[in-house]
Amino acid sequence: MDWERILLVFTDILLPLAAGYFLKTHNLLTLKACNWLIRFNVVVMVTVMTLMSFWVLPLSAKLFWLPLIGVLITAVPGFIGARWFASRFDNELDRGACVISAMLSNIGTVGGLCAFILYGEEGFAYVQLVAAPQNILMVAAAFPMAKYYYEKHQAAAKQAKLKLSFREMFITWNQVGILGMAAGILLQASGVERPAVLGTLFHNLVHVLAWISLLPVGYLIDFYRARFYYRKVTDMIWLRFVIVPALFYLLFKVLFTDQVLLGSLLVMAAAPAAINSVITAQLYKLNVDITIAVFILTTVVFVLVVFPLFFFYIHLGGQL
Repeated sequence: MDWERILLVFTDILLPLAAGYFLKTHNLLTLKACNWLIRFNVVVMVTVMTLMSFWVLPLSAKLFWLPLIGVLITAVPGFIGARWFASRFDNELDRGACVISAMLSNIGTVGGLCAFILYGEEGFAYVQLVAAPQNILMVAAAFPMAKYYYEKHQAAAKQAKLKLSFREMFITWNQVGILGMAAGILLQASGVERPAVLGTLFHNLVHVLAWISLLPVGYLIDFYRARFYYRKVTDMIWLRFVIVPALFYLLFKVLFTDQVLLGSLLVMAAAPAAINSVITAQLYKLNVDITIAVFILTTVVFVLVVFPLFFFYIHLGGQL
């Protein structure tokens, strides 16, 4: 087992979260600087990383299902969250935060690491193919959804009619990552090889991206305020770890027979709520505390209960 990859849980996930929380509690980082990091991550880092990853993404027809599954893993729980879970909240900012938390899951970080622990590099590679559209979906789907709920809240507060233009929903600097995806696909389709030096740069930037993404989340975490929402978001445990995995298991069994692929996909289907839900809520002024409560609650349940049970089932010879 590659212990360096296991250490990434601490160096690239826990440490930046702890650092952000430390900087806030010791007044070493301002909210303005935190928001600047969020925008820099969304506008610059996501665009650069998306371009480089899509540049070498295999365009083989037989792998078509995996990115499509990545889209469905975002869209299906998002629809369920909006249709049945968000209604328990009275405020549009709260409802928006609930829907965003349902949409975005932690596939690339937690899902990738867990698939690697279970199946090695093969499992990790499958995760990357499914996770490839996630950043694009964040800017192309989650951001417009967050904008929609924010504008609904503003309209209700002003007792005015909701007005949204296509440009306000889909054409902002927050969506510039789509251009990175398009450029990467164009380079790949044109047969332009990515220089080896960019491959090395990409692997180094992954760690930079983790810190720039997670440090603001650590800064925004407020355990005191989030505690008021834990009871209200417990249904997210059912959504993340029962409803979504059960629905997708039926689809996976129809499409695939390989046990490694099936196991990797189930880990992704049961991934906890995403860090990006917190970023999205902060960016569009939704209720950040709800996204933090869902993020903390689902991550703890996944790490302490869901993944250990799955791990022992697989290693005891269980068949999927």
